[in-house]
Amino acid sequence: MVQKPNDSRGLHGQVAGTTALCTVGASGSGLTYCGYDITDLAAQASFEEVAFLLQHGELPSQTELTIFKQSLAEQRTLSPLLCQVLERIPKDANPMDVMRTGCSVMGVLAPEHSFADQEQHAIRMLAQFPAICCYWYHFSHFGTRIATHSQADSLGGHFLTLLNQREASATEVAAMHASLILYAEHEFNASTFAARVAASTLTDIYSAVTGAIGTLRGPLHGGANEAAMALIDSFASPDEAEIGLLAMLAAKEKIMGFGHAVYRTNDPRNAIIKAWSRKIGVAKNDMNLFDISERCETVMWREKKLFANADFYHASAYHLLGIPTELFTPIFVMSRVSGWTAHIKEQRSNNRIIRPSAQYIGAEPRTYTSLSMRNR
Repeated sequence: MVQKPNDSRGLHGQVAGTTALCTVGASGSGLTYCGYDITDLAAQASFEEVAFLLQHGELPSQTELTIFKQSLAEQRTLSPLLCQVLERIPKDANPMDVMRTGCSVMGVLAPEHSFADQEQHAIRMLAQFPAICCYWYHFSHFGTRIATHSQADSLGGHFLTLLNQREASATEVAAMHASLILYAEHEFNASTFAARVAASTLTDIYSAVTGAIGTLRGPLHGGANEAAMALIDSFASPDEAEIGLLAMLAAKEKIMGFGHAVYRTNDPRNAIIKAWSRKIGVAKNDMNLFDISERCETVMWREKKLFANADFYHASAYHLLGIPTELFTPIFVMSRVSGWTAHIKEQRSNNRIIRPSAQYIGAEPRTYTSLSMRNR
């Protein structure tokens, strides 16, 4: 007789492997990368330092950081063949499809022939993902072929320079550093687990990352910051936001950007990006989106005891940085590739193919009936 299944859908709460890269939800709210608290990293480190940390397990020395950043800068320029592919992707394409396609083409043009070269391929993706996003956006929307190299000293500054076609301010670059650090890693989330499943088959690094991007594209994983932007942009004032949210809650509508599958009391990334949203708003003399966001946060906690997660204040922060809403989730890719590739390396270092079992809930054993006898 077929057993009645336990509700293990989504593997929630079940340990699926080990990692030395990240802790999520320690004591209900903590987040660390390789033992370092996310609050300390976001306040004191550059994104490049954090990317190096994830790749090597230790923060870099000044010499190591200089070499790492130089390697990233040298790899920034996209190949003409990749640019040609990006030019053929239509304007109305989902930008996550652009990132997925760009990653796949990178793996075609310069394949990973040996796992001994995996770090160089990880650096290549980190270096080129910002340009993939920006080159397609400028060409498809404005017909402009932008240069894919810049003199910016960091990946965050490089992205903002390519996107806005001007040098970013120190505040803008610092905000991007914080954002990229917050999104860099998050243990066995869906996209990271997808990358590890792919890596466990000993496929190449580009296939594994392409699978991760495709997983992140799903609205239940990536895209919450875009949904949050649509929400706050629909309100003209904090008072209007409160009225609108109460109506949405009464209608039992889903409101993105609040709560989390793992965190129980708060998302430790929220306070960090909220502070940056406020700081950018002050610098730009435009506090309306922040004020609306803060009222939404107050209402959701008061009415439902739901806290804002990392995605919510990213919406207003990114908007104030001049980033189009449709490019919010690709920034997630630009950051999380540091974590994905670190997990791929970790999986390869102690590999066993990931092949879980399923509990069968179908029909009881039965006898084959010939086609002529199947009268229904």
